[in-house]
Amino acid sequence: MRTLLADRLLALVAILSLGAIGVALVSQYAFDMQPCAWCVLQRLIYLAIAVAAILGLLLRRAAVAQRVLSALAALLAAGGVAAAAYQHNVASQMMSCAQTFADRFMTSSGLDEVVPQVFGIYATCADAAVDLLGVRYEIWSLLLFVLLGAAALGALLVRRERSLFGGAN
Repeated sequence: MRTLLADRLLALVAILSLGAIGVALVSQYAFDMQPCAWCVLQRLIYLAIAVAAILGLLLRRAAVAQRVLSALAALLAAGGVAAAAYQHNVASQMMSCAQTFADRFMTSSGLDEVVPQVFGIYATCADAAVDLLGVRYEIWSLLLFVLLGAAALGALLVRRERSLFGGAN
């Protein structure tokens, strides 16, 4: 039963992470909301969280691997919270994101050139500051990262609780 709950939580994490990327791409291509460096860094974090969650599902028989991947997803979500908070509190007030951590990281990764449709940086941080239902996009992202982190921790703790009480993993 607990293994099923951990699997469901990891599946939720993967689906919501990939869904966030989908929403970002629809916003970009259907509504012309061009992303800044911090936006595309968050896309990369969502992708990494999804990969960790999917690997956790695939390796569900190896309890240690699933725990490690759940913990990794939670840590990545914490990084996403930090990125979204920085975007909201600092970067969105700047006219340019050039040479910030996100800009340097994304350009040095080469993803902006290899997959520009997803990871291309097309706006300044100030230009990318838009609202959805009266709430800034990066705040929605921050809230989703919090939810993803909680679900990943839930998957980790469910697995851990089961092993603590002598059940099979």
